[in-house]
This record gives sequence, C-alpha cells and structure tokens, in this order.
Amino acid sequence: MVAGIGVLLAQVGIAVAADMPGTLPPPPEDYPVPVLHLPQFFFPNTGWYLRADLGSNAGRVDGAEVGPGAVSTTDSHLGNNYMAGIGAGVKSHWLRTDVTLDYSWPMDFQGTTFTTDDVSAKVSAFSALFNGYLDLGTWYGVTPYVGAGAGTAYLRASDYRSTVAPTVTGGEHTQWNLAWAVMGGVGVNLASNLMMDVGYRYIDFGDLLTADDTAAGATLIKNIAAHEVRIGVRWSFDDLREDP
Repeated sequence: MVAGIGVLLAQVGIAVAADMPGTLPPPPEDYPVPVLHLPQFFFPNTGWYLRADLGSNAGRVDGAEVGPGAVSTTDSHLGNNYMAGIGAGVKSHWLRTDVTLDYSWPMDFQGTTFTTDDVSAKVSAFSALFNGYLDLGTWYGVTPYVGAGAGTAYLRASDYRSTVAPTVTGGEHTQWNLAWAVMGGVGVNLASNLMMDVGYRYIDFGDLLTADDTAAGATLIKNIAAHEVRIGVRWSFDDLREDP
C-alpha cells in the first residue's frame, strides 16, 4: 500500500515537472515587431513630400485705366521675369494635394494713353495656393499630370510713373487679392524618393491699383496674370521608411 502511494506521487511529480516553464520550447528569435508609421496611421496609403521650384514667367494684363477721369490705355503689356517657390503636400495613389508659396520678381508694366508708354510701373506678386493634381499614370518613369489651385496673392506696384496730366512719379501700393491657377506637366523619377517636376502654370492675380489716390493720377491695372514655365524637384521623405 505504501509502495503504491510512493509510485503514484513519483508519477505526479514527473508530470508537474514536465509542465514547468523551463521545459517549454524557446520563442522564435526573429518574431516580427510591428512598426507604427505616423503618416500611414493617420492617412492610409499616402506619401508625404516637399517641393521646390524655379521658373520664368511672362506677364499679361487685360488693360488699364488711368485717373483722373479713368482714361483707358490703348496698349498695355506686362514684361517677363523669374519666380521661385516652395511647398509641401501629400500623395494618395493617383491624387496629390499640396500648399505652395511662390514669389514673382517685379515685372515691368507699360501702357499707352496719349503717347507711347506714358504710364509705367513695376508689379511683383507673392502667392499662397492650395492645389490639387491628378496623376495620369506612369510610363518608363514619367508621370504626366494636370491640376488646379486657388488661394490668395499679395501684389505690389512700385516705381509708378505717369505723364498723363497730372504728371505723377514714384509711389507704391500693395493689396491682397484672390488668386487661382491651372497647371500641367510631367514628373520624372530620378530615385525612389526623388522626382523632377517640369510643368506649365497659368496664374491669375486679379486687379491692382498703383496708388491709393486715383485723383492723383493712379492707374488701375486690370486682371494681372502670368504664364509660367517651371522646373523643380519633389522629395518624398515617406519613401525613406524601411519596413521590418
């Protein structure tokens, strides 16, 4: 009887020892640890990017009216100059959106009323736009796109001169306007996270008065706009992530 109890206790002890943690197989050494990627967490299937652009613009106007009496010019034109811009955006499949800040260096405005180019000024513009783009597919690393944007523009007229009576020289005026743009171009893959952007943009800045006092001979320049040829880069810092 005693011997039987001893044998039973010994068997129970062996079974308990077999269930101790130390005898379990070790966990896998390369168990994958999930990584939380912040942009993907908030916006699934997206990629964030920065951009920088340089370009040349050709200005255009719809005419001008010279005070006093609002005499319309018979010939008005806006010259060429350069522009530069920066921006940040997000891409999701074939859709991109970004915010851009651009500066257009002063363009020469000249208008004719009674004598050739008897009205002149320099016009510069700073714009802030929210833009949307459609990427139209990729062929051999080249992605064409179209887009549109809207926002605001800060215009400045300086070095104003008018020989229309009364003669006015000097002075400047600044104002905020609504602005809009349409654009198209191509993106060219340079690396996994770097793309060259070559494109065209038409941007409309609105009207601009050359001075506050129209009775003193200021000119209202109508519908200032620019045709821009731009080249830049888009750097996607989201593509630098290494998946586990």
